[in-house]
Amino acid sequence: MGGGPAVVAGAGLVSGAGRTAEGYCHRQLLDAVRYLVAGGISWRAMPADFPGWGRFYAFFRRWREHGLIAEFHDRLRGKVREREDREAEPTAGIIDAQPVRAATTVPAHAATTAGRRCQTG
Repeated sequence: MGGGPAVVAGAGLVSGAGRTAEGYCHRQLLDAVRYLVAGGISWRAMPADFPGWGRFYAFFRRWREHGLIAEFHDRLRGKVREREDREAEPTAGIIDAQPVRAATTVPAHAATTAGRRCQTG
């Protein structure tokens, strides 16, 4: 992630005025986030190898509040795209909407928005 603003800003969040520095490196915290997301587990179910869930969650919350999680995501996406010889930032998006046919037992007028609004009875 280099020495860009996220690392500098993240380092400022490690210690506050009059507080001691966090006892864990940022790499451990990022690894814990990846483990949490990949495993789909709860904060409290983190293995003992990682920082205690309360300290870890508080640190994660501070990163999120300062926009660092989104910045980490954007930087990683850019690096992946560059490795694939593409522009770091996406230039277009595709929205695909396909119609879904109703079952043959559903009346034709009930499958439309107007049909749902004008129901009587």
